Amino acid sequence: MPEPGPQRYHLTLTIDGRPTMHGWWADHAVADRKFLSWIGDYGSTAGARITLTGQTDGREPATWP
Repeated sequence: MPEPGPQRYHLTLTIDGRPTMHGWWADHAVADRKFLSWIGDYGSTAGARITLTGQTDGREPATWP
């Protein structure tokens, strides 16, 4: 079994500015699917902000809202 790659993509959920959940993924496509899933699960929560950050360059490839 191959060794897993580095966990490059960090997904965070904050509610009213407080960290609530986070996760790490090595594959960008998987992280994107999780990002969309979290929008579906938590997107209607008042004060929610979901951010997907690529850790190699610090960019924010996706933020909601």
